[in-house]
Amino acid sequence: MGAYALVTAGCGAIMVNAQTGALGHLGVALSFGLVVLVMISAVGHISGAHFNPAVTVAFALTRYVPWRNVGAYIVAQLAGAVLGALTLRALFGRVADIGASRPSGSVVQSLGLEVLLSAMLMIVIISVATDTRAVGEAAAVAIGATVALGALWGGPISGASMNPARSFGPALVAGAWDDHWVYWIGPLAGASIGALVYQWLRHSPENRPEAASGRRENPKRSRRAGGEV
Repeated sequence: MGAYALVTAGCGAIMVNAQTGALGHLGVALSFGLVVLVMISAVGHISGAHFNPAVTVAFALTRYVPWRNVGAYIVAQLAGAVLGALTLRALFGRVADIGASRPSGSVVQSLGLEVLLSAMLMIVIISVATDTRAVGEAAAVAIGATVALGALWGGPISGASMNPARSFGPALVAGAWDDHWVYWIGPLAGASIGALVYQWLRHSPENRPEAASGRRENPKRSRRAGGEV
């Protein structure tokens, strides 16, 4: 459901803007951020709100999600994204290649941006989802705002996918595979880097919870899984 909503609302905004010009770049970026915010709030307590294969792999890499669950999550994410793209194709045709991700600058530029944006997104996700010192109630707002921010400044160059499923669904339905590998390698590498960087920061002696507050962190709370887009 989460990946389906992400594609229908986010890529749908790209298509509507291409057809009407009503949303503009800001409107498209906000559409991606808002749908992430809404769906984390709606289903985060059920599934951990894993809408993004790169996020799921990064959580498995840092042992917040068992590796045995990763395959099922990714199948669900890709299936939701494809169904979302099929819905958009039925509604609008092949406008704007159904919001497929394509580099506008160089491939190297887009790959670098996808790594950077995905790392930034993962740092926000893993902090608000697993660290008891963060304000957990604000997780959906923080993650949705990060997606919108990434789309605002990175979107004109790389498309600011940050999510292999979001790129895969439209690419499959529209047959738009140009430089598609960027939208797998970039987010997977970036999310993994972001997760590992935050774990390093979190577990450095001066940043341990007992050093900051004199209390030990509750391991059950700190290991709750979370996800995003």
